[in-house]
Amino acid sequence: MTHSLTANRPSRAPEGRRKDERADILVLGAGVIGVTTAYALARRGLSVALVDRAEEAGRGTSFANGGQLSYAYTDALAQPGLIAKMPGMILGLDPAFRIRPSLDPDFLRWGLAFLRNCTNARFAHNTRAALALALESQAAMADLLARHSLDFAHESSGKLHLLRDAGGIERAEQVAALKRAAGIDQHILTGAEAMEIEPALADAGPVAAAIWTPSDAVGDPYAFCRQLCRLATEHHGVQPHFGFDLTALERSAEGVVAVDRAGRQIAARRAVVCLGAEAARFLAPMGIRMPVAAMKGYSFTAPALPHSPRVSITDTGRKIVFCRLGDQMRIAGLAELNNWCTDIEAARMNALVDGARAAMPEAADYERLHSPWAGLRPMTPNSLPIIKAEDAALFLNIGHGMLGWTFAMGAAERLAALVEEVGVTAG
Repeated sequence: MTHSLTANRPSRAPEGRRKDERADILVLGAGVIGVTTAYALARRGLSVALVDRAEEAGRGTSFANGGQLSYAYTDALAQPGLIAKMPGMILGLDPAFRIRPSLDPDFLRWGLAFLRNCTNARFAHNTRAALALALESQAAMADLLARHSLDFAHESSGKLHLLRDAGGIERAEQVAALKRAAGIDQHILTGAEAMEIEPALADAGPVAAAIWTPSDAVGDPYAFCRQLCRLATEHHGVQPHFGFDLTALERSAEGVVAVDRAGRQIAARRAVVCLGAEAARFLAPMGIRMPVAAMKGYSFTAPALPHSPRVSITDTGRKIVFCRLGDQMRIAGLAELNNWCTDIEAARMNALVDGARAAMPEAADYERLHSPWAGLRPMTPNSLPIIKAEDAALFLNIGHGMLGWTFAMGAAERLAALVEEVGVTAG
């Protein structure tokens, strides 16, 4: 099985370095994880080659995800309440969350590991660990924006999670208390209080309560990827290679060599895998097994209306997010575990549109929706990314699940610090 990536539009070599000189680090994948990783490494003085199969950065899962920077809403997917719902998800009875069963040994191992994480103790541990990374990411994003002016519809508008019935309020209070213990400003509001913060909820039907997180933000990850890639290239000498259909990563005496379908090669001393849902299948032929499963999701974009919400909104029951990006509304949702196909299935897209209309009929101009999209979120059993040195020449920054956009900046900083710790030095 071959695996594609992106690469092959060589950039100008940085001052004092020959274009054909072996890079210190080869970053595989130019989604939001790969681009932020390349930036973090290059800022530390390392020469970086960034490759991807697309013709520009951010064309995969980062292209049109939900757009929410959920720095405080980092709840692990695996939790006790999910177990009772799993039969319906497997049978396709849950319109929002489906599980595609399989006897594939890797998926069975993933599923057993997921079930082991469905305890209150592990949920609390995983959620706190994710929260720590998200807050590091928030700080790193603030530092980036203090240094550079990037235009990606970034707003710290806060977020409301809607609870449609009273059944989930007690659990929401428990999780909010966990967050407050970590210093997060998160509160449970009545439906009326939520409407005071976001008047657009007047057309959203009954809301029993809402989780309010004023520190959460939004941003267009595709625009961010393109601008950060340009910044990393122009200011820090990152060499992007797009249109590079990666088939193998070979070891050499000097490090690693990436090979594409056309036989082109890019050499480096080390490599970082940032391949999202493709990572596990890419690494398996090397004898490296990683617990990363695909979670398919959908989105569409539509013009905002005068009364569209300004605050980021998640309808918890329907698993649909409403995210304002400038004059557009990004609406995303649905979850299909172990669905590896990125094709847009008309029935599922229609289900998302119908669900969004039912949840918030005035949230967007649904008659002018555009940019339908489907992408794969790379899920781990504990909802935590895998950031590690596989060995001295190979690093992993994978498995960021539904919070890849949120985790990106912090995960990149952790990976870059790990590379320094292992001893990679500028060439």
